Amino acid sequence: MKNLLTLAMLFSVFITYAQDTISTEEQTPKKKFSLSGSVDGYFRQNIGGPNGEEAIAPNTSFANGNGFSLGMANVILAYEGKKVGAVADLVYGPRGEEAVFGSTPSNNIVNQLYVYWNVSDKVTLTFGNFNTFLGYEVISPTGNFNYSTSYMFSYGPFSHTGLKMDWAVNDDWSLMAAIMNDNDLTDFNPTNNYTLGAQVGFKGTYLNFLYGPQFQVDLTTGFDITDSFYLGLNSTYYVDNDTDASFYGVAIYPQLKTSDSFVLGFRAEYFGEGDGGVGAIGGYDDNGDANAFEFTLTGNYAIGDLMIIPEFRVDTTSEDTFVDNDFEPTGSLTSFLIAAVYKF
Repeated sequence: MKNLLTLAMLFSVFITYAQDTISTEEQTPKKKFSLSGSVDGYFRQNIGGPNGEEAIAPNTSFANGNGFSLGMANVILAYEGKKVGAVADLVYGPRGEEAVFGSTPSNNIVNQLYVYWNVSDKVTLTFGNFNTFLGYEVISPTGNFNYSTSYMFSYGPFSHTGLKMDWAVNDDWSLMAAIMNDNDLTDFNPTNNYTLGAQVGFKGTYLNFLYGPQFQVDLTTGFDITDSFYLGLNSTYYVDNDTDASFYGVAIYPQLKTSDSFVLGFRAEYFGEGDGGVGAIGGYDDNGDANAFEFTLTGNYAIGDLMIIPEFRVDTTSEDTFVDNDFEPTGSLTSFLIAAVYKF
C-alpha cells in the first residue's frame, strides 16, 4: 500500500512538472533561425548611345554596367525569438558594393546588422545598422518592381546606424522615432554629428523626416485601385543645411497585372536640383539648377522563385548630361536591359 501511495505521489509530481514545463514552453517559444536572400544579374545596352568601354548610363544607382553584368548575391541570416533577435544582411557583388559605399573596406559586405527587442506587442526597439525608411524603392532588387532605380532613391540615404523605436499605435496608425549617425555613415561616427529620424504611417501611407546636417521630408504611398491595378507614389525634398544644395522630385508607379505570372509597370519621375545640386545630372544653369525626366517601362515575369525583368528606360535632362553615338553632348539617353532575379 505504501508503495502504491509512493508511486501515486511521484506520478502526481511528474504530471504537475510536465504541465508546468508545457506551459512554460508554450509561453516561451523556441528561437527560430532563418536563411534567405537573392542572386541577380542583367544584360544592358544603350540605344542611340555608346556601348562597350565607352558606355554611359543614367546617373542613378545600380544597373549601370554594359553587356552581361553582375548584380549581387544577398544572404540574410536571422535568429528571431518572440522578444529579441538579430539580423545579419550580407551582400557581395557590384550592386552590393554600391549599396554599402559608406562602409570601411573591411565591412563592405555588411548591408544590415542589427539586434531588436520587442518591448511589447506594439513597441520594438532596433539597434545597429538598418536600411533607410525613406523612399519607395529599396536596395534589394526583390523589393522593387523596376530593376533600375530612380534619381530620388539614388541620392537619398541608403542606410543608417543608430537606435530606432517603432510603435504600432493601432491597426491604422504607426509611429517611428530614431537617433542616428549622419546618412550612410554605417560603421561609426567620424563627424560626431547626429541625425534625427521620424515616420508617421496611416494605412500604408508614410510621411518620413530626417533632421541633422541634412534635412529631408519624404512621402510614400500606394493604392490597389482594382484587383489587377496598383498605383504607387513617392515625393521627396532634400537640402544640405551647410551648403543649401538641394534636390526634389516626384514619381508615380502604376502596375497592371495581366496574368498570374506577368505584371506590366511604369515609373514616371521628375527630379530637380537647386543651388548646385548633388551631382545627379552633371550640369547646371546659371542659378545652379537642373532637372531630369525619367520614364521606365518594366515587365515582371515570374517562373517560380525566378523573376525575369525586361526594362526600357528613357532619361531626358535639362543639361547635356549624355553623349550620342558620335560622342556629341546630348540631353537624352535611351537604354534597354533584361534582368534575372532569384529569391530564396
